[in-house]
Amino acid sequence: MPETSLNGSGHGRAGSPQQPAVAGLSETELLARIFPRLSMGSAHSAATLLGPGDDAAVVAAADGRTVISIDTQVQDQDFRLRWPNGYCTSGFDVGWKAAAQNLSDINAMGATATSMVVSLTLPPDTPVSWVEGLADGLTAGIRQLGADRCSVAGGDLGRGREISVTVAVLGTLDGGSPVLRSGARPGDVLALAGTAGHAAAGLALLESAHSVDTLTPEQLLFLDRQSRPRPPLAAGPAARTGGATAMLDVSDGLVRDSRRLAVASHAAVHLDPEQVARLAAGLQPAAGLLDADAVGWVLDGGEDHGLLATFPSGVQLPPGFTAIGSVQALGIDEGPGVMIAGRSADTGGWDHFAD
Repeated sequence: MPETSLNGSGHGRAGSPQQPAVAGLSETELLARIFPRLSMGSAHSAATLLGPGDDAAVVAAADGRTVISIDTQVQDQDFRLRWPNGYCTSGFDVGWKAAAQNLSDINAMGATATSMVVSLTLPPDTPVSWVEGLADGLTAGIRQLGADRCSVAGGDLGRGREISVTVAVLGTLDGGSPVLRSGARPGDVLALAGTAGHAAAGLALLESAHSVDTLTPEQLLFLDRQSRPRPPLAAGPAARTGGATAMLDVSDGLVRDSRRLAVASHAAVHLDPEQVARLAAGLQPAAGLLDADAVGWVLDGGEDHGLLATFPSGVQLPPGFTAIGSVQALGIDEGPGVMIAGRSADTGGWDHFAD
């Protein structure tokens, strides 16, 4: 990938005094650096009828409906320019992640992304190369994650005390119905597409005293999954056409997001402990180094941006999905929640304001 690597030798040094800063350019000059990097080739997506350059973009809604999602990354809240283990977050990382987390929300509705708009707030001393990298990361995320029908239609640029990146994505259902969180039924199979706990393992490594330069390729992979998540974008529409009864993006942890599905569907979600153990086994390269609880990462770690979906029993799961539990009816005086091996698992997960 361009801009930076995760092998310890190519990660950027954000804020280097040798690099020109955005304060040295006018807004027009900075936009002239950004716009070419947001090009998706010879043309925008078919849905983007008018792209950057005017006061507003014009996008098509051939389905007659528009699926929309928005998310923000803020410096020192959602990412650090330099982490305790020495890794420096590049603009490419932030651009990729901004694309990935928003594309994942569209995916979780069973929809396909068609257009994206970006709002960028920058301190004056932000290196121009960092901003160029962010544009490259947005474009690479869209392309490499497989959002072939999506392009950047426009956005906004402003000045502030910290870097803030807000992305909104529009999508289409292609004539189908959205898959909601509220449709799970007793007897349904609970299935996961993507990973669980990998981004949490990466975050723990970033926050650790183990220098990025000493990590093995297996451990660096977890840093990559934290900095540049890989939502399975083909899985959302496949789940919708494959009969999914409920679905949501796993951004705040398997337990917390399972609980959201359970509450919306007024049911009980039971996670298979053997499947949880299987997912945790893949995290041992990081857990062993940090003497950490890999099961905790699987259950409570967010930002993998996989898909959690339910399907009627007996239905063949779409490619990429693995059964990890079931949906069961509530007992007398029992409220919606998450169970593992007969015990409540209604703790943990990420909350922006409680954590």
